[in-house]
Amino acid sequence: MKILFSKISLYALCLLMPLVMSFGLQPGPVTIYLAGDSTMADKAVKTFPETGWGMPFKAFFDNTVTVKNIAKNGRSTKSFIAEGLWNSIADNLKTGDYVLIQFGHNDEVPTKATYTPEADYKANLVRFITETKAKGGVPVLITPVARRKFDKDGKVQGTHDVYAALVRTVAQEQNVPLIDLDKEAQALIQKFGPEDSKMLFNYLTPGENPNYPDGKSDDTHFSELGARKVAEMVLADIKALKLDLANRIVISHIGVK
Repeated sequence: MKILFSKISLYALCLLMPLVMSFGLQPGPVTIYLAGDSTMADKAVKTFPETGWGMPFKAFFDNTVTVKNIAKNGRSTKSFIAEGLWNSIADNLKTGDYVLIQFGHNDEVPTKATYTPEADYKANLVRFITETKAKGGVPVLITPVARRKFDKDGKVQGTHDVYAALVRTVAQEQNVPLIDLDKEAQALIQKFGPEDSKMLFNYLTPGENPNYPDGKSDDTHFSELGARKVAEMVLADIKALKLDLANRIVISHIGVK
């Protein structure tokens, strides 16, 4: 009887072992913090269909991932720090969390109060990286995403050349992952062309949307389509960079470039 019981117990253990192991291998919860400006930020209903790419981005992950979009309209690295938005991330980071960092639109304009000189911009990016790593987090630098601008021959033009180059330099010097949305979004805009690329941005004719009764021609902020296309670029880069986070992406059609 004891031998029979032992055999049954062993058999049951063999059956349960894969289940126990699968639970043991389940990845723990991770938070992705989005630090950036209006091109990334969540939007108020009154501004729809303007859409930040961080809005569709959060829908592409499994239930082990929480996306906290701290990006705000009009922010630069300088104002993001001054307003305490950076500390709201740094104070809550835990080991294994990710911080996706995308600034430049508001840093690079000397006439704005948010203007951040080049040396300060680099220093702020280094601070974000250093404080993220100190908490065991994973910083990912992202160049400022391209605006829609074409020359008379229909060739897309860069509008962030200097500050995008600074991001690339910091990423190399600090040995952190880089997502080049300036370069990639320029390629997307070029593919759509001067006229069809308006679909990617917040372009509306008068009377088309009650939020913009007089219409809108915005070459910086995205439509829902544009935001989703940019989010898909970021997701494809996460896969291409082979970040652990890639294993938590659940939408199968996001390809690797």
